[in-house]
Amino acid sequence: MLIVNIILAFVMFGVALGIKLSTFKEVFTSPKSVIVGILLQWVGLPAVTFLIALALNQLITPMIALGMILVASCPGGNISNFISSLSKGNIELSVSMTAITTAFAPFITPLNFFFWGSLYSQVVSLNSDIPVLVIPFLPMLEQILLLLGLPIVLGLVFAHYFPNATKKITKPAQVTSILLFIGMVVVSFSQNFQLFLDNIFYVFFIVLIHNASALATGFFGGTLARVPKADRRSLTVEIGIQNSGLGLILLFNTAIFPAEVWHGHYGGMLFITAWWGIWHIISGLTVAYLFRRTPLTE
Repeated sequence: MLIVNIILAFVMFGVALGIKLSTFKEVFTSPKSVIVGILLQWVGLPAVTFLIALALNQLITPMIALGMILVASCPGGNISNFISSLSKGNIELSVSMTAITTAFAPFITPLNFFFWGSLYSQVVSLNSDIPVLVIPFLPMLEQILLLLGLPIVLGLVFAHYFPNATKKITKPAQVTSILLFIGMVVVSFSQNFQLFLDNIFYVFFIVLIHNASALATGFFGGTLARVPKADRRSLTVEIGIQNSGLGLILLFNTAIFPAEVWHGHYGGMLFITAWWGIWHIISGLTVAYLFRRTPLTE
């Protein structure tokens, strides 16, 4: 767990290096698309995920559902900025959304997971014999503030006062973060590899449906809000690319998900979260390819 916590702190420090304080100022000059994006990220996606989990209730386990809700509660993924640029979207909007959702993740992620997870557990328990699951809000908040909040603040301060050094270490930090994430995915699968193989099609289709719904939430949300087409593309990518690596690290943290609370049966959450991290790259590149083939005209 010490290694996992160090990895998380390093990853979030690296993320913060790419966040410029000026980004938050720029948001207020043309706030509509950012506000729409934040609402879709913090409210729209978790709500849609909750409804999907209820609709698939007879086909999925409660842990699968909570894995979906955990992913939906995470901030936008860093690769979304790259995918947004490939999509010929609004890069500034993409960076702004990633920066804001990441900066507020220590508060929003545990709040959303607690609210929607508890609501799902209560609704499902009314129609079946499963017990109401205990969603750890305070332990998650405490751990995230320590493991995310502190590295993010340090990263912002470092980037502000040491811009030259930041330019030199940002790219290596991002590459290292990707390698560490891949390592975590490998470890998470290796612990339950046979079980994953037995359920690969099951997990694949659940993530496929969930991720497609996330992309659709961004696209149609932006369309209904009548934001510019370039902004709509970035919203599609931002909502469809989640920082599932954060969710994966949180699942490894026994201070948040102790075995006695989950009775050791949270493999479903691990599978969903880990596979999301792989699949959203594939779907993101596919969406970028389709966007690039479509003329960007108003």
